[in-house]
Amino acid sequence: MIELNTSELKEKARRLKAGDKVLLSGVVYTSRDAAHKRIKQLIESGEKLPYELSGAAIYYAGPTAAKDGMVIGSCGPTTSSRMDVYSPQFLDMGLSAMIGKGERSEAVCEAIRRNGAVYFCAIGGAGALAAKCIKECEVIAFEDLGCESVKRLRFENFPLITAIDASGGNIFKSGREQYAR
Repeated sequence: MIELNTSELKEKARRLKAGDKVLLSGVVYTSRDAAHKRIKQLIESGEKLPYELSGAAIYYAGPTAAKDGMVIGSCGPTTSSRMDVYSPQFLDMGLSAMIGKGERSEAVCEAIRRNGAVYFCAIGGAGALAAKCIKECEVIAFEDLGCESVKRLRFENFPLITAIDASGGNIFKSGREQYAR
């Protein structure tokens, strides 16, 4: 198990290999379809972004409202491929990591390699359990989007699997190959 802080991602992402188990701590931003579309519009218009993309980690999640005594409600990953149209540009702007579930397009895989980034998968269906690893949650942009607003989270030992690495490793391809044998 590799313990990693988001502040180290820019430096250490290239060392991660597909299949590595990671406990991630540090600042992560939630962003899904609608928020990605707005961020792209901000980029195109030259406006300030809600957070610095360079070195950032994005979690494709739309958390539910927090229950009493919790900082966040259920916070499981959403299907990452819906963000594939935006991801190469964000990676080219310095995005270090993406967290979600499911496969990514070849354009995203190439952008991950080109930029020394990483794609992690979180466990789908375990949003209530994942919420226990989130110690802070603050809406920082697009509050009108409700659960899909951009939030600044602080992870503490959030369990992830390195799914696509900067060397071209991809558990979705290697896993199929192993299964076929």
